[in-house]
This record gives sequence, structure tokens and C-alpha cells, in this order.
Amino acid sequence: MVGITLGVAALIVVLSVLNGFFEFVRDMLVSFDPHVRIVSVEEKGFDSPDSLIALALTHEQVQSASAYVEGKAMLLHQGAGDVNKVVVVRGVDASFLENDEGVAASTTLGSFSVSEIDGRPGIVLGRQLGERLLLAPAGGTAEASRVALLSAPAIERMYTRVLSGSPYRQFEVRGLFQLEAVFDESHAFVDLGEAQRLFSMGQKVSGIELRLLNLEQADEVKAWLEERLDTSRFEVTTWYDLQKPLYDVMKLEKFGASLVLLLIVIVAAFNIVGSLTMIVIEKRRDVGALRAMGVSQKKIREIFLSVGLLIGLVGSGCGVALGLLISLAQKKFELVPLPDAGSFLISSYPVSINGWDVFLVGSVAMLLCVGAAIYPAARAAAIEPAEAIKMDG
Repeated sequence: MVGITLGVAALIVVLSVLNGFFEFVRDMLVSFDPHVRIVSVEEKGFDSPDSLIALALTHEQVQSASAYVEGKAMLLHQGAGDVNKVVVVRGVDASFLENDEGVAASTTLGSFSVSEIDGRPGIVLGRQLGERLLLAPAGGTAEASRVALLSAPAIERMYTRVLSGSPYRQFEVRGLFQLEAVFDESHAFVDLGEAQRLFSMGQKVSGIELRLLNLEQADEVKAWLEERLDTSRFEVTTWYDLQKPLYDVMKLEKFGASLVLLLIVIVAAFNIVGSLTMIVIEKRRDVGALRAMGVSQKKIREIFLSVGLLIGLVGSGCGVALGLLISLAQKKFELVPLPDAGSFLISSYPVSINGWDVFLVGSVAMLLCVGAAIYPAARAAAIEPAEAIKMDG
């Protein structure tokens, strides 16, 4: 019972921690990535996004929808930081993201504002990128830093046409967001119209981003959209599809950890086989007496199976209770901190208890215990009364 208890508790705790890491990474990435994205199969984007936005909003799970433009550009600055850097520029509808719980909520310095003020558009950068280039929004008596973006179409025009004005447009740094290093170092947000001019897209957009009431319904919304869109022109992807290799690795890690820890339960189940077999040998005369009194083989088999079931019920029940207790304590009191927590966005191991995992672990452990009792039960049921008495004598 102790072996089953420890194995089940370890499984529940480890799975809860792995679920916690998965949800933490997912929530962090989804703060930047949309729940569902509609993009054009062609690289140049598509016109008239309003009709697609109107279609998407008819689904009950779609909370908001907005067009975006995305491309790479050279970030030019006059600060004392590193050299100019190529960044991924995303043009968004200012009203769509200013109240969003993702990037806007993660803007730790300044504010998420990309609209034009006093004739100068705004730009929001990743905090690590801003600090490395010594760029900052206005604060106190200090003025906001100014940067310029130079796109590939602008460079092409510089060499193929005679320009009447500057090939790049200046932006005012309004805020710095902090999400994850891979985004903070290489992404910037500007207004949708500014991005269209920057990449010479006219009225075209790169795609439509959807936010759902429940991101777990992303696959359902994706299937619903694919039934109504021309799949030869549009591609629909979910938050999972956008970071599929990472999520697949995390799921594989969870599966591998489950198999390794399940060995504890399997070893405990083998101990049940050995202990019940010894009981059968020790109680051979008693079993023979019961058979002589008219107890059937089926009843003898049920007696030993019930012992395995009792061990499974007690061991699994105590293991589930212990695992939930440890997981809840870690979630509430953060008993085990992360090493070098200053390098992470969280200070302790995250925990997320999944009811299905708890049920599955408890059920498998109990089935293993009952399965382990099958051989001893069959051996006990096969004892003949005369042979049992003869061997005892």
C-alpha cells in the first residue's frame, strides 16, 4: 500500500508541475500570439479584411477580431546602444490591442500607444531590445526616444527610383513590453496604417487575428472557419499550430515522465503478486478446508481479488490525497522555489491540477493492483481439498 501511495502521489505531483509549466508557457506565448489566425496563402496578403472580420465575429466563441500587418524592417536609432537591428514589425489596430490582456498588459514601462500624436506615430518595443539600444519612453523631464524603420520595399525604392523625401519614417517610443526574451529582443508594434505604408501594402493586410472567450475551443473555431472559407486562398491556424514544435516537446516530456514514474506503481504491483502468492502458500490448508466445506472456486478467487482491490483502493486513495495535498500546498505557499528564480518570470514551480490526470492515475494504479492479484487468486482457486490436507500432513 505504501508503494502504491508513493507512486500515485509522485505521479500526480509531477504531472501537476508539468501541466503548470505548459500553461505558463502557453499563456505567455498566447499573450503575443492570437488564439486563431486567418492568413492569406499568398505572401502579399489580401484586401477587404472587414468581411472576414464580420464572418469571424458571428461565431459565439469569438470575442474580438482585428487585421494586422507583419514584416521585417531595420530599426535605426541615434542612441548609444548597439548597432541598428532588424526587427519584426507588427502593425495592429490601436483600439484592438490597447485594452488587450496580452502585450498591452505586459507593457511595464510607458504605455501601449501606437497612434499618431502631434504628427508623430508611436512604437512599442520589447523591453530587452529597448534597454540594449538605450531607448525609453518619455518620463519626468526626459523626452521619448525616437527611432526610424527602414523596410525592404523602401530600400528597393532608394536604388530604383528618385525619392523626393526620406525613405524612412520616424517613430516615437511610447512603451516597452516584457514577455519572453525571444519576443522582447526582436519585435515591435506600430499602427496598422503605418505598417501598410512601411511595407508598401496599400490597403492589404497580412491576416486576421482572433481572440476567443475560451482558447480551448480554438480547434472548433478553426474547423468552423475552414467550412466557410476558401481554403485555396486562406489558411486558418490555432495558437497550438503557431508554436506546435514547442508544445509537442512539452507533451512528449509529460508522457515520458509519466512512464518513468509509473514504474514505481508497477514495482509495487509486483510486490502484491509476491505477497499474495505467499499468503496462498501459507493458507493452503485453510483454503482446502473451505473447499471441503463447499466453497466454490469462484468464491476463493473473489476473496483474493478483493484483497488486491482493497490494496488498490487504499493505496490509490491515499496517493491521490497526498499528491493533491502537496500540489495544492505548492500552488498556494510556493514551498519549492525555482533555482536562480531571478532569471525567470516566475519564482517557484508552477502547479496546475488536471482532474483527468488525477482520475487516470488513480484508475490505472487500482487496475494494476487488481491485475496483480489475478495470478495468486487463480492459484488459490486451483487448490484441491484432498491435496491441501495431504501436503499439510
